[in-house]
Amino acid sequence: MCKDQPCSTVIIDYVKAMGDTEISEKINSKIKEQIIEALFLGDDVIPTVNDIPEVATHFIMSFRDHQPDFPSELDFESYEAEVTITNPFLNENRACIEIQLYLFTGGAHGYGGTSFINFDVQTGEEIKTKDLFINYDEFEAFAETKFKEAHDIPLEDNINASGFWFDNDNFYLPESMGFDDKGLIVIYNPYKIASYAEGAVLLEIPFAEVLPFLDKQYR
Repeated sequence: MCKDQPCSTVIIDYVKAMGDTEISEKINSKIKEQIIEALFLGDDVIPTVNDIPEVATHFIMSFRDHQPDFPSELDFESYEAEVTITNPFLNENRACIEIQLYLFTGGAHGYGGTSFINFDVQTGEEIKTKDLFINYDEFEAFAETKFKEAHDIPLEDNINASGFWFDNDNFYLPESMGFDDKGLIVIYNPYKIASYAEGAVLLEIPFAEVLPFLDKQYR
């Protein structure tokens, strides 16, 4: 594909749902959608490629297409992408997939991030994060207490007292949260509430503490 020219690297490793055709197709379609959105570099709001091999080719060829626009002093020879999708949690009610993404398309460094999607395994439909909880606001207040304890912030202090970057000095949870066999995983990706140098900020809450807040159908 690249012949004698520098060639970008794309690594994609992902799980696939098995079993009931209609349910597994819904889940696998969402997984494919996540991979395509992660690797598509065009200006279109909706990617114009339709499958995983096609978007991998698109990513590789994008470097060649963009290369004439790069200043000559930029010292890099290719783009890089790695997408890893795993299934850290599954029970009779829900499944969680974890999406780990790393992209380098020039600049001082690449960008890595983690996100989650939770599925109702009886229907194959995505469960919106807020729908996992009986009362999302109550859980968010509880999570703030856990966050402060984990980062040695006095409970009476503002959330940014130790240098975090929460907007307006108000605690909030990330858009997506996931589960493993130990409990709830809360990840703030680089730049969200702290500098790139700090890396991702992680909060893990054991199942025993999360269960009272979960909607009964998703426990």
